[in-house]
Amino acid sequence: MEHYYALIAAGGHGTRLWPMSRAKLPKQMLPLIDDDSMFSTSVARIQSIFPPEDIFVVTGRELAEDLRAEVPQIPTSNFIIEPYAKNTAPALALALAAIQRRDPEATVAILTADHHIARQETFCEVLEAAWQVAQEDRIVTLGISPSHPATGYGYIQQGALIGEYNNLKVYHSKRFTEKPDIVRATQFLASSQYSWNSGMFIWRVDRAMRDLERFQPAIYAMCSYLQSAHDSPDYEAKLNDIWETMPNLSIDFAVMEKADNIAVIPIDIGWSDVGTWASLYEILPQDSFGNCIKGASSDIRIILDTRDTLVFSDRLTVAIGVEDIVVVDTDDVLLVCHKDRTQDVKQVVDYLRENGNEEYL
Repeated sequence: MEHYYALIAAGGHGTRLWPMSRAKLPKQMLPLIDDDSMFSTSVARIQSIFPPEDIFVVTGRELAEDLRAEVPQIPTSNFIIEPYAKNTAPALALALAAIQRRDPEATVAILTADHHIARQETFCEVLEAAWQVAQEDRIVTLGISPSHPATGYGYIQQGALIGEYNNLKVYHSKRFTEKPDIVRATQFLASSQYSWNSGMFIWRVDRAMRDLERFQPAIYAMCSYLQSAHDSPDYEAKLNDIWETMPNLSIDFAVMEKADNIAVIPIDIGWSDVGTWASLYEILPQDSFGNCIKGASSDIRIILDTRDTLVFSDRLTVAIGVEDIVVVDTDDVLLVCHKDRTQDVKQVVDYLRENGNEEYL
């Protein structure tokens, strides 16, 4: 697999995992599942394919130094820094332009810094197959085999079979659908034609830049200009100026919903976006009563007549007679909510921001 690179998108904020996930210590930098951060785990899982010098990271200025410290084996020059968050299309375009400058023949696997993948060996086999498909001038997307009619994910409808690569079936992608309501999600699941959109794509960089030029000429022009200005002494000033006018678009809306010749590989790799406390609960080990206890000194919890509850705390915590509850205890915030309402944590973050309570964000 020549000229193959990984690009890890590490700029998210994980607001639904507040109050642990904060602006200065977001989800990807937290040891939510084991003793390592989500980001360092994401790097470790792909090192059988990608040596450190072939791994790139795109992130914001406020996180770059801490992320570099976690993975000193990745060259500092492989960190592509966006001035501030502007959605996924500008960030990925900036990084793809930088990789193209390094290697015009590059194929890039765009991966995530904060997702859980249980079957790591299978995942690497999928990335090998995706490289093969991408050499046919296709955009390759990884579709997650759905386990339930989720309304929090986008969906990809698969069309005709393209073929088998590395013993994996690959299909034409017919369309992308943003987060559906429960009725449509149930219909999607029943049809057996849909996968969840994992947000992971494999692209030849020349194809990626052509697609950007075709569908988002403004983003393409700005990133091409920055690519040519990369070695100039005023690169940072030019980047700051351009970033103010960069369109704020997701990569799905900017390109994927418009492009043709997209292939989808439906996969079952034990994937979770770990988007809420409820989804984290599903991943973590549970006792015989369905309770999950996480945090320092987790042996000093007292749980009486309690079921299907997550307690994430570093101090003595007592739960008596409750069910389907999430308790998250930090130095300055205590969150208690029903597991069915963990999506609403983002509303709390929005409320705090709108009312000037920045110290809690």
